[in-house]
Amino acid sequence: MIEYVVRRVLYGLLVIALVTVFVFLTLRLIPGDVVRLQLADAPGVTQEQLDARAAALGLDQPLVAQLLKFLGDAFTGDFGISFQSQQPVTSIIAERLPITLQLGLMALIISIALGVPLGLLAAYKQNSWLDQSLRVVSVAGLSIPNFWLGLLLVTYLAIWFAWSPPLVYRSPTEDLVSNLTQMALPALALGVSGMAAIARMLRSSLLEVMRSNFVRTVRAKGAPERTVLLTHAVRNSLVPVFSLIGVQVGGILGGTVILESIFAIPGMGSMIFQAVQMRDYPVVLGAVVVFGAVFVTVNLVVDLLYGVIDPRIRYA
Repeated sequence: MIEYVVRRVLYGLLVIALVTVFVFLTLRLIPGDVVRLQLADAPGVTQEQLDARAAALGLDQPLVAQLLKFLGDAFTGDFGISFQSQQPVTSIIAERLPITLQLGLMALIISIALGVPLGLLAAYKQNSWLDQSLRVVSVAGLSIPNFWLGLLLVTYLAIWFAWSPPLVYRSPTEDLVSNLTQMALPALALGVSGMAAIARMLRSSLLEVMRSNFVRTVRAKGAPERTVLLTHAVRNSLVPVFSLIGVQVGGILGGTVILESIFAIPGMGSMIFQAVQMRDYPVVLGAVVVFGAVFVTVNLVVDLLYGVIDPRIRYA
């Protein structure tokens, strides 16, 4: 297993490096000059001042040199200095990452807490009106963009109930009720698509397992259908569901970019949104590395849990 873990970690580092290179090059293709954006309000800016500012930001170097310097520093945990705030990117991320992780964890809990029972119910009531209704709900959940659902929740709650979530962020240690109130709607908007995907995957996996030979043997021994489903079939159906949960983490992290801006949550997502607008390259690249590390770690944990769920799986 140790060899497997080391190999997966190395693959993960390679993926993070490739994604970082792609984002680095993409940022340079976005129209707009970060130096001119910073000095836009300064009257009578000369070319010498622009060149001096570019040199101070390290933008006068060739792209390859800039990329190699960032990758080398990032390997040691140094993501550079923010172009806008002039603060270390590492400290900015350390301040905002827990907020995004809380939002993502709440969204993941909602996805699992709603998706698993709905999948079980749909499989148990196969081809009934309830199964058909749940399938329609699942398709709708997969089709609705999370940011649009977030806007709908905010709009209609304000119109129908004259209520809106808090606009000033409070940490759980400051005000737990206010924190959960502000996080609930974006977490729900993020979790709906995951819930729908989990429900559909679990339903399909359960129905496949229910047709297997060992389930027929259990039924032949006179076990009730509910016992067959919950005791014998569920565990053998969870491996693809866990794979899907690992993939959903990436979708949740990506969804925070817009939803945190909509709900005024000062996490990593809103930070990336603002940094892209201001061409703050070190902040964007640092966030990409951190998000990539979170995604790789979660998927590694999910892979290791396969052996716990199904003892037949080995990592030799």
